Amino acid sequence: MFCPSCGSMMFPRGGKYVCDKCGSEKELGKKAEVIKTDSKDKITTVIEEDTATLPKTRVLCSECGHTEAFFVIRQTRAADEPETRIYRCCKCNHTWREY
Repeated sequence: MFCPSCGSMMFPRGGKYVCDKCGSEKELGKKAEVIKTDSKDKITTVIEEDTATLPKTRVLCSECGHTEAFFVIRQTRAADEPETRIYRCCKCNHTWREY
């Protein structure tokens, strides 16, 4: 989910999506919408759902000591090297990487 005000990524916190950059908030919705379109004999299905989608894991935050963080995995280097795990603490929003 991206912030409609500033375009930054919003994170689920306290039952709402919250933008860390500008402080904008959006309620979590319970409704899912499926849209199907035909494009040159292909069917593309788009699922839009306002629920928390970032996975969480148990990892220790070096800033506040909290043991839960959101994470994403990105290939930041050459394809023959391992991916980079980027974590963000659920409590203090501290961000760090593991290579």
